[in-house]
Amino acid sequence: MKNSRTNPLAVRLLWSALLIAGVLELSGCAVGPRYKTPAMPAPPAYKETGDWKTAEPNDRRLGGNWWEIFQDPQLNALEAQVNVSNQNLKAAVAQYQQARAALRYARADYYPTVTTDPSATRQRYSNNRPPHSSFFDGLTFNDFVAPVNVSYEVNAWGRVSRNVESYREQAQASAADLAVINLSMHAELAVDYFAARSLDAEEKLLQDTVAQYEQALQLNEDRYQGGLASDVEVEQARTILETTRAQMVDVGVARAQYEHAAAILVGKAPAEFSLPPLPLTTPPPPIPVGLPSELLERRPDIAAAERRVASANAQIGLAKAAYYPLVNILGSGGFESGSITTLFQGPSALWAVGAAAAVTIFDGGRRHAASEEAKAGYDSTIASYRETVLTAFQQVEDNLAALRILEHEAGVQAVAVEAAQRSLDLSNTRYEGGVTSYLEVITAQNAALSDEVTAVNILGRRMANAVLLIQALGGGWDRSSLPERPEDHQARGGFDHAADTPKED
Repeated sequence: MKNSRTNPLAVRLLWSALLIAGVLELSGCAVGPRYKTPAMPAPPAYKETGDWKTAEPNDRRLGGNWWEIFQDPQLNALEAQVNVSNQNLKAAVAQYQQARAALRYARADYYPTVTTDPSATRQRYSNNRPPHSSFFDGLTFNDFVAPVNVSYEVNAWGRVSRNVESYREQAQASAADLAVINLSMHAELAVDYFAARSLDAEEKLLQDTVAQYEQALQLNEDRYQGGLASDVEVEQARTILETTRAQMVDVGVARAQYEHAAAILVGKAPAEFSLPPLPLTTPPPPIPVGLPSELLERRPDIAAAERRVASANAQIGLAKAAYYPLVNILGSGGFESGSITTLFQGPSALWAVGAAAAVTIFDGGRRHAASEEAKAGYDSTIASYRETVLTAFQQVEDNLAALRILEHEAGVQAVAVEAAQRSLDLSNTRYEGGVTSYLEVITAQNAALSDEVTAVNILGRRMANAVLLIQALGGGWDRSSLPERPEDHQARGGFDHAADTPKED
């Protein structure tokens, strides 16, 4: 009896040792290509930097709260609300959590699956069941079973590890996508904010101009009463005054829309949000640009595209593993007895251990097609990755050029504003001296107002392009922010500003 109990244990231990050795041997020979990051040469410097002044020192990097570079407390307060309330960010967090869950689901294949299906039955055989005079005729008995079933798919030829690798890289890409949405929402809020402030400056300019035109109308009415001006000149002054008032009112349409857009970005209904007027007066600050080669590490969309290339590479290995046998280890054990009182006693024990290998002999070219599909998918992700990099270079160059050219345009426009104001002053003097008609004054007024509005708009465009340049540079994000093991990385709606990635609350 002692030997009968010891031998099965010895067999199980021997089988386990052989199983572990086989698993280690098979898991070390994953098939498929070894991954290498696609080559993407970067130019030594940006073409459009030119003589545009960048931040000093040149190696300074934008922080996670990159909007603080504008030194605007009102903007800082609004940006802080984006991480808490923006619904697009919450959706991106949920998508990242979904990718992490899919990864954990795939990782479960590293471990055996253990199931049990206990049962208790009472059964009676028929007296008339063939063959007659059977030993079991009319037999009534109980059957209590408490089984445990174990199944395990061996990581042969990297079948499991390649699948986990692909899901892990997809989860990393999802984390980078979350950073893309985070950066985009903050940048969109800053653009809308500076657009509203630019309109505040335009409205303030028009208010001041209306006040001047009201004085001019009063002057013409006084001159008309004194017989020094005609009623035509009075109506001309009234016309330009009311036209400018209408222009001032019209500014409120776009201003209200930008305020509503800002409300949505901070997660509030427009009726619950108000953006106090604050005319824009200061130009954008110098922005640290860095080198083009650094852009590959600073843009989350580039990181996401590269991680999808790695995932597609793992899919090639997974497709190749289909040409090799699928190895499964199967085991079962438990207790079975006709009486509940003896169910868990030694003689009631039962067990079985085995292995199965399945290999496809003919599939009509299905595996070959799957392999070609994986390779084509890999080529597609490489093309997308390289296109993403080229687009990133273009966006940086576009905004560098815009900032440099707009800065020059602002200087030229400032000279035009001064000249228009001098022309208006001279026209007023000539009119008050009776040398010219009021039509010359109106022409000068229109030119001066147009130049001043253009100057305000140029400043607003400079601020918008400064924000877009920061966005094109990746904000304060860095590739080191990507989680190495997303399955262990939490995301509950809070964000780490320094990395623009999720953190625990």
